[in-house]
Amino acid sequence: MRLIDYLDKGASLGSESPCLTMAGRTLNYRDVQEVTWRVARALHRSGVWPGEKVAILSANDPTAFACVFGISRAGAVWCPINPRNEAAENRELLDLMDCTCLIFQQAFAPLVEHIRSDLPKLTTLICLDAAVPFAVPFDQWLSEVSAEPWQADPADDIVMIAGTGGTTGKPKGVMLTGRNIETMSALTLMSYPFEGRPVYLALAPLTHAAGVLCFPIMTLGGEIIILPRPDLAEFLALIEQHRVTHTFLPPTLIYMVLRNPDLASKDLASLQCLWYGAAPMSVTRLEEAISRIGPVLGQLFGQTEAPMMISTMAPQQHMHADGSLASERFSSAGRPTPLVSVAIMDGDGNVLPAGERGEIVVRGSLVMAGYYKNPEASEEVLMVE
Repeated sequence: MRLIDYLDKGASLGSESPCLTMAGRTLNYRDVQEVTWRVARALHRSGVWPGEKVAILSANDPTAFACVFGISRAGAVWCPINPRNEAAENRELLDLMDCTCLIFQQAFAPLVEHIRSDLPKLTTLICLDAAVPFAVPFDQWLSEVSAEPWQADPADDIVMIAGTGGTTGKPKGVMLTGRNIETMSALTLMSYPFEGRPVYLALAPLTHAAGVLCFPIMTLGGEIIILPRPDLAEFLALIEQHRVTHTFLPPTLIYMVLRNPDLASKDLASLQCLWYGAAPMSVTRLEEAISRIGPVLGQLFGQTEAPMMISTMAPQQHMHADGSLASERFSSAGRPTPLVSVAIMDGDGNVLPAGERGEIVVRGSLVMAGYYKNPEASEEVLMVE
């Protein structure tokens, strides 16, 4: 599946159903489709061809997220840019990924202006929410562009390139395919509870885990509630207001939720799964979270190169059959998911027996295609049997 197929699948289940909601304004599935048709046509008119790389630099925003699907519809490749990165790292990523187009919010205009002279390949700059001297305003870019259905054939199966952090060296571009995202989505849908049409609350950045978790939600025609910035009081209020069924928080934010004075007074009974991951979680805090939020905590473990679903621990796996907490499991990363094989290897590539320490290795259709324009690094981590 292409990324656009997730949106179109949701639309096929009800085009008038709510799709993206923020600050009381809702775009239904048909509204978002129309944005994507216009964005795809505008990219084509701007000379962005299938296989070219289009970056988005934005805080959580429904229009910015709709552009992800417009990029896919144009046959181009989505490159999410972390707004929390330093300017130098984002400049390096945009250059590394050969981005020819950047769609950004006004809040990041100073950063873009600072780095654009060092990015000669970046020929199209679109500002989502303002007029700035060096970019085309989004509304103007879409002016006179038809909202009739249109899409281009992709050049290959690469749907996104995600940057790795540069903490241990230069950042790399992880090439994720439609097959990778399809596998991740299938594992999500088979590993966690989904009853009825889901309502997903995105507080964490849509450039990271919170964004890719939207794809399986859309296959069920679900609604995505978007928080533009972390606000835990608003987060709790929105769960109650919208009867949210699914959300994702890293452990540090769950700890902050547990300290929030509004927690005890909020009705969170609609929650089916509160995913947590991206860092280890304290066993005692996890026990507290299940006690105070409910038996809805669901762990996930993955990495950029094998997104999200290497191993999981569903909410019911946090409990014994008698309803008591399975605390002895809480310091684990769950169990390997059905569509991946996981092993522990030593430094020489030998598989180690259970209980030995080593490097986690993963095999399956969840694993990336490789690092963009970096065959040496790809060869180091991808083993061909």
